[in-house]
Amino acid sequence: MKAGRAAVCIALLLGSVLLAACSTPAGDTKDRITASDTPESARRANVRLQLASAYFADGQLTTALDEIKQAIALDPRSSEAFNLRGLIYAALGDNALAEDSFRRALQLDSRSADTMHNYGWYLCLQRRFGEADAMFAQALAQPQYGGAPRTMLAQGICQARDGQLQEAERTLQRAYALEPSNPAIGFNLSDVLYRRGEYERARFYIRRVNAVADQANAQTFWLAVRIEARSGNAQVANELGQQLRSRFPKSPEAAAFEQRRFDD
Repeated sequence: MKAGRAAVCIALLLGSVLLAACSTPAGDTKDRITASDTPESARRANVRLQLASAYFADGQLTTALDEIKQAIALDPRSSEAFNLRGLIYAALGDNALAEDSFRRALQLDSRSADTMHNYGWYLCLQRRFGEADAMFAQALAQPQYGGAPRTMLAQGICQARDGQLQEAERTLQRAYALEPSNPAIGFNLSDVLYRRGEYERARFYIRRVNAVADQANAQTFWLAVRIEARSGNAQVANELGQQLRSRFPKSPEAAAFEQRRFDD
């Protein structure tokens, strides 16, 4: 959740209300609503929510939690505030309050795909894979949801963690069709195909990721090395491994290559 997101949501809501008000007959102004009609407490809560989001993104979890508590005190019906509170408590390792926060966020807004996505990922990290998959599916079923690729990515990763490689491949293929330039999707799809023994197909996707300099990292190079090693292309695997050592000499992946631990 990015700082300022709540402000954008409020602006969009006000925009729709104002559009409806434009159809009011001339002279009838009793239903006209402007930004100044927003309660002071709601505006102050939004400021606190933005601050909490910024602190959370910066890794300042205790400060973020203090800000989100103040936002909720000002606006106890803010679904977004409880959603963020869930993320913060999850990061702090307080699972009971994290789950309580996500559930309360959905009670306040049962159609929040963002909350469903975050709750689904939380459930995945708790290894509650079936519940996570159902929550991701609910998020993807929401009309006009713009975050489908990231939710499919999370769902595919979760399915792979659960050992459902065929399902993970299908989910990640759908995500890739929507965002073929997303390196996280390409990497995870390649990894699933590698684990399924589909080395030629895995090679295609990881090569596309590594072809873009600012996308490639030690993990993407190491996956490419392992694909070639498993395919029996020792020379190509060694060439990629040398690039890995040159570009990321202190990485665990470079150390694994030095020790030829291709099954890591």
